[in-house]
Amino acid sequence: MATATATATTLLNQPYRAVPFTLPSLPHRRICSTGVRNDPFFSVDLRLRRRKAKVPPAADKQLRELKTNEPESEDSPSSSGDRSGGLDVGWLPAFPHVLIASMSNFLFGYHIGVMNGPIVSIARELGFEGNSFLEGLVVSIFIAGAFIGSISCSSLVDRLGCRRTFQIDTVPLILGAIVSAQANSLDEMLLGRFLVGLGIGVNTVLVPIYIAEVAPTKYRGSLGTICQIGTCLGIITSLCLGIPSEDNPHWWRTMLYIATVPGCIITLGMQFAVDSPRWLCKVGKVADAREVISNLWGASEVDKAIEEFQTVLKGDRSEVDSKWLELLEEPHLRVACIGGALFLLQQFAGINGVLYFSSLTFQDSGITSGALASLLVGLTNFAGALCALYLMDKQGRKRLLVGGYIGMAAAMFLVVYAVSFPLDEDLSHSLSILGTLMYIFTFAIGAGPVTGVIIPELSSTRMRGKIMGFSFSVHWVCNFLVGLFFLELTETYGVNSVYGGFGGVSLLSAIFAYYFIVETKGRSLEEIEMSLNPKLQARNRDN
Repeated sequence: MATATATATTLLNQPYRAVPFTLPSLPHRRICSTGVRNDPFFSVDLRLRRRKAKVPPAADKQLRELKTNEPESEDSPSSSGDRSGGLDVGWLPAFPHVLIASMSNFLFGYHIGVMNGPIVSIARELGFEGNSFLEGLVVSIFIAGAFIGSISCSSLVDRLGCRRTFQIDTVPLILGAIVSAQANSLDEMLLGRFLVGLGIGVNTVLVPIYIAEVAPTKYRGSLGTICQIGTCLGIITSLCLGIPSEDNPHWWRTMLYIATVPGCIITLGMQFAVDSPRWLCKVGKVADAREVISNLWGASEVDKAIEEFQTVLKGDRSEVDSKWLELLEEPHLRVACIGGALFLLQQFAGINGVLYFSSLTFQDSGITSGALASLLVGLTNFAGALCALYLMDKQGRKRLLVGGYIGMAAAMFLVVYAVSFPLDEDLSHSLSILGTLMYIFTFAIGAGPVTGVIIPELSSTRMRGKIMGFSFSVHWVCNFLVGLFFLELTETYGVNSVYGGFGGVSLLSAIFAYYFIVETKGRSLEEIEMSLNPKLQARNRDN
């Protein structure tokens, strides 16, 4: 860096003395090194003098070599991340679009929590109280709808783009909430929950794809983590709104009516949101793609991004809609297997079982209020997601994923120790609570957000929808299996054995992530795709 600074100073002190304003490829911020940039005199002097004269060809060539060879530090501003008064706001143009998309995750979290307490009141009012099978069916029919939604999402995305698919998807979400709120029989409730699950299944695939494709490369991980934050806020909101249900047996209908509000916000908000520039380029709307890139990433990124898009698209087939059989081709098969494995390990590491059993853990420790216990768990999850938001683009996906699973394993083994060994009762309960909250916190830092961020990053532009649909279908199947067999396993083998198994799977997940996950931080989706596809690499060498 010192050599770069000395070279820049020497060139700028030649008789011509300036970097002309007519060289847009040489912005003054890229010439200044970290040490020089902090000198206000040098910065002002450079900005004032750069308009006066032209640089001779020799100096121009040296400056271009300097620009090409100088490493760019992580804290130096890029074209998509200019600093205003020292504050990096390059993420701001894309944030409103990401926020609207993340309302879908808020709705997902809300529907997860909306059945947590009121299920007893619903069962009593609709006439199936005490029937554990039917109570479980009301909950699990949601997962069946989500599975179908995940599988069907990709075709809509390929043909209509993310923005229109979001708007179409609000139809089953709003209709399902209304049918559930007005239900007077079990059949009506099952229909409403199935429709909601169908919409949620589409959204869980759609949101990560949309954010990955519209977010600037530098901020893609942090913006992708907003999905997890939206889910946490949805759960917390539903738990807070569910408090009156303990005194009002009909309050669950009001909660389900409230669920229509986020759906309406998504429909209206997506009318003003942008389409993915990658999808626009794929369907031939290059001018629209240029406009989106200029507005969200910066004008200096347009030509480079379009060139990368078209380089990747030349290697794809001409038809817009991808085929499921293409998943059997490389490198799509490898990425689909990694995506499915990540979700399988995530679910069998026990997150849903631990969340279910956490209320009993708190009851044993004297916290008898189920709502208070669930709120404490939700706040811990939210705190972990905020940490992931800060760390995702600083530490990288792989490090967070490996570290998160190691933390989850340690937390499970701590709970096993507290339950299995003869300890003071208060100490045992305290360690159990500590282990449970530590598990949820480390999940929210690693396995929760990273899994949803990295799979669309590893996927190709053409097959991203299909790979995400396949991966999330694995997620919903595993989610259902864990929920189905968790209680039976704990009754047969005990909590310590089941939690020990969760810890073992967490360690296995950390090993898998270490050996099979490649780091995607700071690389464009096209760079990642070309690095994973030998055909594209060979074509680039030939060109």
